[in-house]
Amino acid sequence: MMHSAPAPVENHPRAVFGPFAQTFLPSGTPDDIVSELMAIGHLVSAKRCARAFLDPAVDQMVYLSRGATKLVATASEGREQIVAFHFAGDLISVPASAQHAYSLHALVDSQLLTFPTRQFVDCAERSPAVLRQVLDRVLVALHRSRDKAVGLGRKNAEERLASFFVAMAQRIGRPEGKGLVLELPMSRRDIADALGLTIETVSRQLGRLRELGLIETSGRSGVRLLQPSALEARAAHFQLTA
Repeated sequence: MMHSAPAPVENHPRAVFGPFAQTFLPSGTPDDIVSELMAIGHLVSAKRCARAFLDPAVDQMVYLSRGATKLVATASEGREQIVAFHFAGDLISVPASAQHAYSLHALVDSQLLTFPTRQFVDCAERSPAVLRQVLDRVLVALHRSRDKAVGLGRKNAEERLASFFVAMAQRIGRPEGKGLVLELPMSRRDIADALGLTIETVSRQLGRLRELGLIETSGRSGVRLLQPSALEARAAHFQLTA
């Protein structure tokens, strides 16, 4: 598979670095930190269905400035598992290859800013405000990972798919009337792999959720959540008792 070589961020207009700076570099961030991040960062573009060019020998922090990706872990004999889906504005930790090989694949045409993790953290440590922004994002990712682990270990197929839709609604849902609309960039096969299900099981559960009047589907990517609260109940989320 061919990749375009990553280009240094400092060689591009500040507009390329701008979305990242607006999110993670509060007003007043020292100029030397901004300059250093621009110096160590690289711009990576990936076309739909292509693998993003990342150095597999180095831990990376990746800011997804545009598009959507899936993080894939590869075990022996080419066995793959989708670890997470990511959308514009996400900060992604991509480990160096060790027990598993990790890679980012574009679900749609995507643009990423990549930083070597050690140097990125060294920069962030020099500014408490920047470090707090990074820590907040890392904790969100950790919570999502734990929620997914619970789903894979303890939930049935319907609960896993309902949980997936609830999570996607929180991240990319668009309000419409009393419901929410999703335009999912991932395929049903991707959804099945991420949830530890077969594509046939996902199709059956989609049909069941439609029969219950909880969702409507259109084409390959459109999903309308008709009763978000009822769908969340199907996801078997823990409810605090009074």
